[in-house]
Amino acid sequence: MTSTSGTIGPIQRRALLSSFIGWMFDGFETSTLILVGGAAVLSLLPEHGADQVRVAVGTALSSTLMGWAVGGTIGSVMADYIGRKKMLMIAIAGYCAFTAFTALSSSVTMLVVLRFLTGMFLGTEWSTGTALVAETWPASARAKALGIMQSGYGFGFFLAAGLWLVLQPIGGPDAWRWMFVIGILPALFLIYIRRSVPESKLWLEAVGDTADQSKGSRRWTVIEMFDEPRSVLRTLAVLLMASITVAVFYGISALTGPYIGSLAAKQGLSAPAMASVSALVYNAGSIVGYISAGFLADAIGRKPYMYISFSGAILSGLLMYFVPQTLIASLACVFVLGTFTLGVFSWLPIYLPELFHTRVRSTASGLIFNLARLVAFPLPWLTAFLFTEFGGYQPTVLMLSLLYVVSIVMLSLLPETKGKLLPI
Repeated sequence: MTSTSGTIGPIQRRALLSSFIGWMFDGFETSTLILVGGAAVLSLLPEHGADQVRVAVGTALSSTLMGWAVGGTIGSVMADYIGRKKMLMIAIAGYCAFTAFTALSSSVTMLVVLRFLTGMFLGTEWSTGTALVAETWPASARAKALGIMQSGYGFGFFLAAGLWLVLQPIGGPDAWRWMFVIGILPALFLIYIRRSVPESKLWLEAVGDTADQSKGSRRWTVIEMFDEPRSVLRTLAVLLMASITVAVFYGISALTGPYIGSLAAKQGLSAPAMASVSALVYNAGSIVGYISAGFLADAIGRKPYMYISFSGAILSGLLMYFVPQTLIASLACVFVLGTFTLGVFSWLPIYLPELFHTRVRSTASGLIFNLARLVAFPLPWLTAFLFTEFGGYQPTVLMLSLLYVVSIVMLSLLPETKGKLLPI
């Protein structure tokens, strides 16, 4: 069934499961490097200082994110030419292969290069899976399915954190390698996807004869996506909204761990342990935001849902600003921040596919998401300046959350898409 039908059957569930698993392991992969980066660098650098370790871990993380942006853009375009199913399989196979090689890293340089290559395929999965689910599920439940798909990233974080908690004490200095070995598991789903998940019928109908594409008759999808009336305005508006979504998340996530750690230290508790707890609390909140998004968007409309989410992000910043600087109260606010400043990411897979026609849906979604990452990329480095300029964690979080005022203004320029068939 395509999204023109109201039926939810095996085809829809298989498409959602395959995209959820792929996105969950994207979350697992990214979180794994954050969790084990220090241990990996310590085992690969025979002589090291604290500064060297920080620089090496930061370089590996940046390499992964850059690979994500580059690969995500390329893969999104390719999915509009060769199909959602085929590109999803390529993405999963690619990041499984390079994850396996990462486990065999013998130097920091090798680790950094392999993380870039892994990121290339990680970045491809989101837009491809989003397009596949959007084009397979009916309009009445499309947002719910995409919200559930987006929640896979949060579950991937918890999977990585739980496995590292188990493997770290028993695996010794090479426990980090086993985390990357586990990242190979999605390869098992390739057989399932190949046999059980059909290609998007909407895409097949929209692209027509694939033989014509191979002869170069199709224009470049990055140009084709601007064919529709007002497409430039829509693209710029959602790009600005996406950049704010990514930037606020980067800034708040970079500051929250150290802040909660400092509060814990004042009470005689372990600062690193409580910083880790804050990451768990933040991601727990995000899962609430991810999953509830689809139900809200299907019930009240895309724009009302986004108005609520963006306003919630601002209010969560205000809440953190006024809350007493105690550990328990601050952790409760971190949960709320997670719901509205990380869980808010669900608007991207829910809304973007409904703005662009099928021939360029993956290109547009991937291009906007990855350009937003590039725009927001410097923000983690700017947080130290913001922290000093605004006078601490709480006012900085408030200032970051107020950026959503711009998102609310941009949203007012965009159409409502609830209940409508996807643009062909």
